[in-house]
Amino acid sequence: MCIALISTAHPSYSLILIDNRDEYVNRPTDPAKWWPESHSQVFGGRDLQREVRGTWLGVTKTGKIAVLTNYREDTIPPPTATSRGAIIKHFLTEDVGSVEGFVEKVVETGISQDAGGFSLVCGNIGEKLAVISNRAKSQSQVPWIAGDTVQTVGLSNAAFSDRTWKKVLLGEELMLNTIRYSVENSETEDQLIQRFLALLSHDTLPREGKADEDGLEVYIKDLRDTIYVPPLGRKDMTGLIDDELRSARLNEKVEVVEEVDVVGSSTSAGRPTPTNNPQVKAPGLGVSGIYGTQKQTIVLADKAGNVRFFERTLFDENSNPIPLGKGDIDVTFKIEKS
Repeated sequence: MCIALISTAHPSYSLILIDNRDEYVNRPTDPAKWWPESHSQVFGGRDLQREVRGTWLGVTKTGKIAVLTNYREDTIPPPTATSRGAIIKHFLTEDVGSVEGFVEKVVETGISQDAGGFSLVCGNIGEKLAVISNRAKSQSQVPWIAGDTVQTVGLSNAAFSDRTWKKVLLGEELMLNTIRYSVENSETEDQLIQRFLALLSHDTLPREGKADEDGLEVYIKDLRDTIYVPPLGRKDMTGLIDDELRSARLNEKVEVVEEVDVVGSSTSAGRPTPTNNPQVKAPGLGVSGIYGTQKQTIVLADKAGNVRFFERTLFDENSNPIPLGKGDIDVTFKIEKS
């Protein structure tokens, strides 16, 4: 139940984006870094579970930015459905022309409707950002945010127009209050980042009559109430998966097996697929076990064209907690305008 919060309310920044990636913490994921050739203009993490090597959040040297959140639908997309990770990857890695043109291509051609539920915020830093959904059937149904408008908005695992999620409303309020306090007290950028990390760690998960070890299925309806998702479940959740998660495991397992079958070959990331890694071969990798906030990301784009990308990883590949700060990546670069 990821959350992304976006604001143009700080006078020193043209755009601020903060994000929690909530996942099964053993899902194979690349830490944020410059992507390998031929996509070396992109900075961000990558999902290694799927062959497409997509992402949930990325920024480019030329100032493109995109963040994607999935949301639950009543039906499961067919195996031939468009990959949501491929849509955001295409925007970040290819010359798509204008953002308006990209929106038209994705929406009018039906590519977005073929994918599972998602909201994709994309555009150029300092300009208006489009919020594309798989439910949009025309450009007129695509809202635009940020740009010259001073606002603070959030999205999670529901349609962007859904204002019933407590975590989104609370996140917007806390983000705006954080920015106001930081400005009024003339805080440094490092202090602002620490405040945003505290915001992203805000835990209001209802726990009455439940235990964290019970796992995701027990809390699934409660996750809309908390910005931070604490680790839920155990490393081995065998036998404790409900029908819906079992279905998801079967769908995901096909892709995992496909990747394991090419042991010893190189992936598109230029990294060899492990030949003797029992974790990679373990059934349910990335679709069972401990679920929670896996990564926290803060992107600050100031009005001089400098982008600071801060990522905190909370769990290692073995689902063990990483000591606070030991999983941090902090990179600053300047947008290269063509």
